[in-house]
Order: sequence, then structure tokens, then C-alpha cells
Amino acid sequence: MRCMVTGGAGFIGSHLVKRLLDEGHTVICVDNESSEGHESFKWDDRAVNINCDINDLTVQDFERVEVVFHMAAEVSIQRCISDPAKTFNTNVTGTFNLLDCAKKAGVQKFIFSSTSAIYGNGSHGVYGAEQNETAPVDCMNIYATSKLMCEQLCKLYADTRAMDTICFRYFNVYGEGQSNRGQYCPVVAVFLKQKSEGKPLTVVGDGQQTRDYIHVSDIVSANIAAASSKKFYRGEIFNIGTGRSHSVINIARYIAGEDGLIKFLPERTGEARHTLCDWSKARDDFAWQPKVSLMTWLYDTLHSK
Repeated sequence: MRCMVTGGAGFIGSHLVKRLLDEGHTVICVDNESSEGHESFKWDDRAVNINCDINDLTVQDFERVEVVFHMAAEVSIQRCISDPAKTFNTNVTGTFNLLDCAKKAGVQKFIFSSTSAIYGNGSHGVYGAEQNETAPVDCMNIYATSKLMCEQLCKLYADTRAMDTICFRYFNVYGEGQSNRGQYCPVVAVFLKQKSEGKPLTVVGDGQQTRDYIHVSDIVSANIAAASSKKFYRGEIFNIGTGRSHSVINIARYIAGEDGLIKFLPERTGEARHTLCDWSKARDDFAWQPKVSLMTWLYDTLHSK
């Protein structure tokens, strides 16, 4: 299989690139190294690496590509709020350019990385209530809004141009190589970095907000399973999570340990109170299921040294 992975030198993308290459696929990796969340980017020398903006790609770049895994995006909530024009240019216009080029080049399947942030609080944003793909949308920030617009573009290309497109709504992704810089980087990464530096762990708000945490390897497996499916998708949406949620304060206490210090920060606006994934559709459609437990991974990570 000849694949293109946008955002392929970033956190999730680099894991996908490695797995695809290890399995013998040909990979074109596209990244412009614009993310502020990484201390370094992970290029794999086995791939065809293109350092450029996704808006600068042309039809010729997609020659003989069979599957596009579109992971490139402006994901920093802070940067999205401060520069919404750039957010829409990267996330929405960039996605349109990829879809258009891919269609003209005859790409067989287009898999888009979206976000569970689209659900916001909605009617299901209460503790213990699972969010499935039919839950109402409640975009609470520019980032979520831009991702929803990208999903609509994928559906439009499926309906009007007979393009095979899939949209994955990831819940909170963690794992090796995760971003640990910036105010809005994943909380698991923040806590582990603060722990390693001997600093108090900073909890936003009361810490009782809950999240469904999904390991990056399970995200990769979902993408590969969908790419391998023989079914023709029409912009269909799939949740990718675990169906288990953890409170921020409990994770902080576990990582900090008995002698660790925890510092509380003011609550932020524009964030959902609770998330919990119903991933049964992905299970039923292409036999995917999550395999990594957050608490087991944390235990192994904390005791690996």
C-alpha cells in the first residue's frame, strides 16, 4: 500500500508512519514542523519525507498514493484562539486542498483525524454518559469548529464526488513522544514532565473533570484497520476511545505519589467537563478495539527507571 501521512513527523503521525513502514508499506510523510508542542520532530529516513505546508501540496504529490491519512492540523487551543485565521487556513483550507488533490489523483481512501472536542458538553457532557457518533455537537472553541467543518468537507466529497472518506473522532490521546510543552498540551504529559522535574503537579479547576484517554498505539491500529477495510465509506464518523474515564485529580495523585505536591490553577473556559467514548461502531464495522490501559501504562512508565 502506498500511503501519505500528513503531520507525519508529529506525535500521532510519527507512530503511524513507523507502523506502516514496519509492515512494509510505502509512506510519503508530510510535515511543516509548525507545532510548538514538540521539542523535536520525528522523521523516519525510510519514508519519502516532504517538509512543506499542506496548502502547498499539488496533485503531482499524490501520484500513485492509495490512502491518505490526514493528521496535520493546528491543534493548540491557545494558538487557535489567538489566531483564528491561521487555524482555518491550516485546518479547513488545508483539508480542502488535500481532498481536492487526492480526488484528482485517484486516491482510493481518505482518513481524517478529527476530535471528540466536537461534542463539547452537549446533552451528553455529564459524568458517566457515553458519547456516541449521534450525540449532538457543541463546539466550544475555534479548534473544534474547524474540525467539524473538515468533517463536513469529507462528507461533501463523499456525497458529490464519490470519494471514500472516513472521519475519526479521537478522545484524549497519550503515549510515548506526546507533546509536553505549552499551556494546553495533554495533561498526562504535563504531569509526567512536572514529576520528572520535581515540580508540583498543576491541576486546572477542581480536577473533578473526567476524560477518556486512548493510547497512541490504539489510534494507529484504528487507522490501519480502516485503511484495510474493503467497505466504501461516505464520510462516516467513528469514535476512537476506550469507554473508560478518569478524573484529572486522580491521575495527578497517582503520578505525584504520596509525597508529591499538587497545585490548583483557575478553571479555563471552552473545555468540556466530562468525556466518555462509545466505540462500539468501530468495533462492529472493522473489528477494532482498544488494548492499552492508561493506569497500566502509567505504572510501567513511572517504574521503568
